[in-house]
Amino acid sequence: MSVMNKHYDVVVVGGGNAALCAAISAAEHGAQVLILEGAPKTYRGGNSRHTRNFRCMHNSPMEVLTGRYDEEEYFQDLLKVTKGKTDETLARLAIRGTEASYRWMQKHGVHFQPSLSGTLSLSRTNAFFMGGGKSLVNAYYRAAEDLGVDVLYEAEVTHLERQDNVIVSVEFTYNRYRERLTPKAVVVASGGFQADLDWLARAWGPAAQNFLIRGTPYNRGVVLRDLLDQGTEQVGDPTQCHAVAIDGRAPKFDGGIVTRLDCVPFSIVVNENAERFYDEGEDVWPKRYAIWGRLVAAQPNQVGHVIIDSKSINLFMPSVFPPITAESIEELASKMDLDPAALRATVDEFNSACVGGDFHPTELDGLSTEGLTPAKTNWARPLDSPPYYGYSLRTGVTFTYLGLKVDGNAKVQSTQGPLDNLWAAGEIMAGSILGEGYLAGFGMTIGTVFGRIAGEEAAGYATH
Repeated sequence: MSVMNKHYDVVVVGGGNAALCAAISAAEHGAQVLILEGAPKTYRGGNSRHTRNFRCMHNSPMEVLTGRYDEEEYFQDLLKVTKGKTDETLARLAIRGTEASYRWMQKHGVHFQPSLSGTLSLSRTNAFFMGGGKSLVNAYYRAAEDLGVDVLYEAEVTHLERQDNVIVSVEFTYNRYRERLTPKAVVVASGGFQADLDWLARAWGPAAQNFLIRGTPYNRGVVLRDLLDQGTEQVGDPTQCHAVAIDGRAPKFDGGIVTRLDCVPFSIVVNENAERFYDEGEDVWPKRYAIWGRLVAAQPNQVGHVIIDSKSINLFMPSVFPPITAESIEELASKMDLDPAALRATVDEFNSACVGGDFHPTELDGLSTEGLTPAKTNWARPLDSPPYYGYSLRTGVTFTYLGLKVDGNAKVQSTQGPLDNLWAAGEIMAGSILGEGYLAGFGMTIGTVFGRIAGEEAAGYATH
């Protein structure tokens, strides 16, 4: 029977981690489920294709996770990066759901491996996916298909028709035709709006046109805008997002995690005037990598440049692009379109401010500068060992935080109360928990835990 002629209990909008967790959970609770994925099959999975790990609480060593990482430490880590801008009830719900979700993920074909070494030292807090995000996505699609979930690719949802507090239909385009389905329940898991650069520019200003989008070009916020226009409650600030500093040679869309640069703690970072603008050694990289996208965004033309020397070239995971290399600072500056005299002066000033001491690349070593503004408070060593290396930096946006307000059952809220048959999971509701900042692996936590909740709740509504 054609998908268009079938009647579905639950339609899931989106095709990434949160959508798949919702679809699988709904099917396991007896619902007939259809996934509407806007991307072609070869690009299925949204931003989840580029993920690597999942942040998970545990009270004792658990398989690939070392030591103990309990709920309170996890929550305090979240408070630090969000500066308190989080919904504690939803945040703790997500955190508490991770341990059971770890087992659930394994049950559905996800394999974990110990964390990678380097500047992201996460062996105690984050479980890494063997084969990366694509492996996770493929495992979930196989699990969904085994449960009888139907999937339509290149099916772009354009409108959810709302009457009072009920979604009565889902409209989408497929094979160039406009289609309409009337499921009993709907889960939206279609991400943020970061791929709509005009929307980003309205929030950020014209500078946003220079941003690179790390993930899928299909997350344009069409469903998000449609629901906000129909009176669903909004959470989050449109200027807040997960933004990191990535290699400036990355493509406009979909460069993925391999374009991220992790060498900042062992470098100096300058703008196009060859001037430093922030403490590169402020904290360990897992707690600071997600602020550098915004720092670069604030610089002229939204560009930065990383400068390191041969002492540090092997201390971080390399970018997919090779560094620019030179035997002198002046030569490096010329190759990077920086003023050689200006960069020489910045490096000399930095080198003179380094005071010496024991260097420990994997922990805060207090090796700081003196009398320099801005200071570098850890891992400050003179740049004096050629060859010298450079990378250009651009702002890479992963996902935006503006989203739909949900309750603890992932049910979407409106100004007239909760919608009876609409749930949300993943990036489209992450602003309920992430007011600002980011904690490595927490996006997958939100998507997995709330995806499972949304799927189970939607199935319960549709089948009873």
